[in-house]
Amino acid sequence: MAIGEFGGAPAATGDNGPMYAAPAYWFYEMSQAALNPSRAFADAARLFYRNPANPLSYTAFGKTMAASLELFERSTRRYGKPEWNISSTVVGGERVPVHISAIWQRPFCRLLHFERAFEHAPRRPQPRLLIVAPMSGHYPTLLRGTVEGFLPNHDVFLTEWVDARMVPVSEGGFDLDDYIDYLISMLHLLGGDVHILAVCQPSVPVLAAVARMEAEDDAYVPDSMVLMGGPIDTRVNPTAVNVLAERRGVDWFRRNVITKVPFPNPGFMRDVYPGFLQLHGFVSMNLDRHIEAHRKLFLHLVEADGDSAQKHREFYDEYLAVMDLAAEFYLQTVETVFVRHALPKGEMTHRGIRIDPANIRRVALLTVEGENDDISGVGQTEAAHRLCVNIPASRKAHWLQPAVGHYGVFNGSRFRAEIVPRVADFVLSNNAARGRGIGKRAPKRASASGAVLAPPFALVSAAND
Repeated sequence: MAIGEFGGAPAATGDNGPMYAAPAYWFYEMSQAALNPSRAFADAARLFYRNPANPLSYTAFGKTMAASLELFERSTRRYGKPEWNISSTVVGGERVPVHISAIWQRPFCRLLHFERAFEHAPRRPQPRLLIVAPMSGHYPTLLRGTVEGFLPNHDVFLTEWVDARMVPVSEGGFDLDDYIDYLISMLHLLGGDVHILAVCQPSVPVLAAVARMEAEDDAYVPDSMVLMGGPIDTRVNPTAVNVLAERRGVDWFRRNVITKVPFPNPGFMRDVYPGFLQLHGFVSMNLDRHIEAHRKLFLHLVEADGDSAQKHREFYDEYLAVMDLAAEFYLQTVETVFVRHALPKGEMTHRGIRIDPANIRRVALLTVEGENDDISGVGQTEAAHRLCVNIPASRKAHWLQPAVGHYGVFNGSRFRAEIVPRVADFVLSNNAARGRGIGKRAPKRASASGAVLAPPFALVSAAND
């Protein structure tokens, strides 16, 4: 889940100018509009061939036609943001309703609270956990399994990043410095007594945000931070994605993948790394696997294997749903993390001030890696321990999860059975270490629009308030 999975991008020949990628988004929108009538016809014909009242629906011909039409419709559609579909969880053997609401909002992000409606407060402490979702192409719903894994024992909050093509140019830009500002504002809103967990890409800005807060002796630093499969130091066991990014350099990405959002999207004329180009990278990295998966879907539909077909639909509804990334954030992240290795070299800055992880003293640190991770190589996340030299050894831990790849670090059966308990134990142990009550919050103030904002913080630019 590196930024945009640029490892799958095709190599371009020659020295392409800034206009090389610019028309691509416009042609994509035109092709989507042109295919709309064909998709509508295919969907109607599929219903015709699947209708139980139609005798053809029971024949091999009818089943083959219905399967072919569904594959055409699914292969050409634009997938929107998936729903969370989390309505309840089990706490202490009792099913509890879950209500999802936004408690903080800025142009490029909303902070969601997965509030559990208890009839009786649980006896076991329920530490507050801020999960920072990756802003790397997929929607935050990719972490649905992560949220479900922590809900039984934690009060969960999550960053829901906004598709850049939906943000008007008048709202200004969004870069890595803004990302760090957002994180600091969220931690101020929560008012302490919280733990922060970063999944992949946000590991670097989370570490940077905590280091900046510690340098300011901020009272609202989290009790602990958990970094999972993150590119803290991509010089360690570099993957193909890391090598490619460093070899091409940031100028290649600026020339070849940055374009402007076309009309009639709300973000018209905003510079972005568009989702459809990211999707090309996602799919091309494992093209044979995706072709085989769709061949199996066709067979499942013909054989009326509804369960297998539904599993395919659920996975690809999530996998094929992508969002645009703000160009300034994408390019700054590529340069800072993958090309210059600024954080481990001590050269990363935030608003012109150098980030020094050695300032972190009060925050416990847990790093988690996957043995077979081909995006963030083994040792890249663990490198955080070498940077955070002033965290006591008793409050630092590392876990290498056997037999999982990148996705398995934050989702799947091994994540639920082996990683979640370790993270929960670490969080609970360090929650008690701070010796503060659970549930204490700082005062909130409301904006004119009604959105809840964080208390003032010197590092957050006036444009973000």
